[in-house]
Amino acid sequence: MTPAYEKKWQIFFLVATSIFMSTLDSSIVNVALPYMMQDLQTDIQTIQWVVLIYLVTVSALLLTFGRLSDIKGRKPVYVMGFTIFVVGSFFCGMAQTPLLLIVSRVLQGGGASMLMACSPALIVDAFPVHERGKALGMIGAVVAAGLTTGPVAGGMILEYLSWPFIFYINIPIGIAAAIGGIFVLKDAQDTQASREPMDKTGSLLLIVMLSSLIVFMTQLSRWGVLSIPSFFFAGLCILTCIGFVVNEAKSDYPLFDLELLKIKLFVFPVMSSSILFAALFVIIFMMPFYLTYPCGFSASKTGMIMIVPFLFLLFVSPISGMLYDRLGSRRLCVTGMSVLMLSLVSLMYLHPTMECVSILWRIALAGIGTALYVSPNNTAVMSCVPLSRRGIASGAVATARNIGMVIGVALAGLIFSSSFSTLTNGSSLENYLAVMEPFFMISFKRTMLMGVVLSIIGIGVAFARGKELKE
Repeated sequence: MTPAYEKKWQIFFLVATSIFMSTLDSSIVNVALPYMMQDLQTDIQTIQWVVLIYLVTVSALLLTFGRLSDIKGRKPVYVMGFTIFVVGSFFCGMAQTPLLLIVSRVLQGGGASMLMACSPALIVDAFPVHERGKALGMIGAVVAAGLTTGPVAGGMILEYLSWPFIFYINIPIGIAAAIGGIFVLKDAQDTQASREPMDKTGSLLLIVMLSSLIVFMTQLSRWGVLSIPSFFFAGLCILTCIGFVVNEAKSDYPLFDLELLKIKLFVFPVMSSSILFAALFVIIFMMPFYLTYPCGFSASKTGMIMIVPFLFLLFVSPISGMLYDRLGSRRLCVTGMSVLMLSLVSLMYLHPTMECVSILWRIALAGIGTALYVSPNNTAVMSCVPLSRRGIASGAVATARNIGMVIGVALAGLIFSSSFSTLTNGSSLENYLAVMEPFFMISFKRTMLMGVVLSIIGIGVAFARGKELKE
């Protein structure tokens, strides 16, 4: 038995801690957005950057840190990730203005990208082939546990304390995990490190490409399609994309190995993962606003309702991981994407006068669909790439997931804000009045429809991966 296999459950616990911390933070922040918007006296287009800038930072840096973990070993990247995340959490809690909060989220996102880039690779390194589906399925349950705890903890904190405490709770967890990582990963470092040179040019081009893409998407409604800023950022994205591909093709030690694009079971799952999380985050971003404004629910009640999809994620993820070991990924992923689509369709017919149970079963479908999808999809991707490229693949999976989240939040914010502003003759959500309820619901329905379109595309892409050996 290799040293990694001997320590597999210690490594699992360490990875589970980092994933729990990052997902807890994510779900708490979503519940707190309406309260941050009021306390910091800003609007929905500004406050969405508290979510977006974190996802942008993570997306832009994941491949870089995934590659760095292949070069330097998982341990230094992982421990430093915990440290930076803790520091970023402290500054987020101390922020007194929207700008300071958004800047602090950049730092927090940098630490999170280090943790996310290593996590799947650490699990695959630590577990033998026949146990990987089960292990990654259990990690899916940890994701669900973090996401489930977040709304409850967030609701209680917002009810009795204030939103900065949603960031402070990361600090003791992160410090303990960083110390644990130093000891648990001590033996794994030398065997994982390849000592190859870092592709700094590729890393810089990727950061500029993803950042310009996301700025273009999020500011399109404000600038207009034919404006000079829109042309500039769109052009910058295209040019850096071309430069990145050319650089990677020429590099002896690329940031992203273009040979991976020849693996069908890598390309299509990564694409469909991005689409799934875009559709999911349409729901995750919009529901707290729906529950807070038209429904008039308290923070604690909003938090309790937002638990529901993650509860189903908690219980279904281990089952889907074990089913992968028998069925492969295609059938499970297509089914999961279809269930998520049904959730979005049903949310189009919500109304504030409905009972709570009408909300609960609709968002429960989103949790079930995501749980059926994530573990089999990640296992398929990580199992089809060579050992020396697992850090790159791990970073690519996490990058796709976070780009999907960014796209979902950006599109939801764009469609809802544009629709609501048009219907109310220029009013914004922070000035919400009860008479605006019909306009809110029309805008909400249009946003969910966009999520339906995304999930339909995702079903096609998930099916296109083809059969695996176990199918």
